[in-house]
Amino acid sequence: MKFAITSKGDQKSNILMHKMRTYLLDFDLIYDEDQPDIVVSIGGDGTLLYAFHRYSSRLDKTAFVGIHTGHLGFYADWTPDEIEKLVIAIAKTPYQVVEYPLIEVIIRYQHAGKESRYLALNESTVKSVEGTLVMDVEIRGQHFERFRGDGLCVSTPSGSTAYNKALGGAIIHPSISALQVAEMASINNRVFRTVGSPLILPSHHTCMLKPVNRPDFQVTVDHLTLLHKDVKSIQFRVPDEKIRFARFRPFPFWKRVHDSFISDSD
Repeated sequence: MKFAITSKGDQKSNILMHKMRTYLLDFDLIYDEDQPDIVVSIGGDGTLLYAFHRYSSRLDKTAFVGIHTGHLGFYADWTPDEIEKLVIAIAKTPYQVVEYPLIEVIIRYQHAGKESRYLALNESTVKSVEGTLVMDVEIRGQHFERFRGDGLCVSTPSGSTAYNKALGGAIIHPSISALQVAEMASINNRVFRTVGSPLILPSHHTCMLKPVNRPDFQVTVDHLTLLHKDVKSIQFRVPDEKIRFARFRPFPFWKRVHDSFISDSD
């Protein structure tokens, strides 16, 4: 089996990375950064997001597993003191594959320019470069509302615990193939009106944003911030691709939610 390791880059994570690489090589696994069967992420959720984007072109061939070197992560379920146990599991144990849905972001441009396509594991946000964001929101090709406010956040189920939660969105279990649209400080008065609630769309529904005035936008895709000019539309949907996690033991989603937001323990 071929493996690769990504590190947060701090001293603790780098030491663990070198140790784990040595252990796995001792078990006759092959280190291959280009075409790994399994990618070990050492750090936090941000490190795993980086690994996901690095290998997003081979999601059907690569599985991910995370070691968290800081606080509990939603994607990293192993701790540094369990590294030997994880190495043996990777080398000797067939793993279960757990798949989580993603978001596809397609940005089309005026003058029929080449479109841009991205995949997000957590969320994608859209904001105006300056001033209020004004967007016509279409769902399944039908006009739904004209949004005015600071921006819009479209999240995956696994990403619903991140920025989406801070915006008042619902937490969705990753077994549900859906996307969620949450508002950022929408303008609601006697003249302007939005639905004012997060929207949860099933996988066969598409959400399309069309600019009303300014065509330049700041778009984030997970940790990436991108400036797009002369935008004609921004389309969100649940793609066929999924992220695959290598599970060697149970890692219940609701326990992660409890431990991250409710439990008093560190």
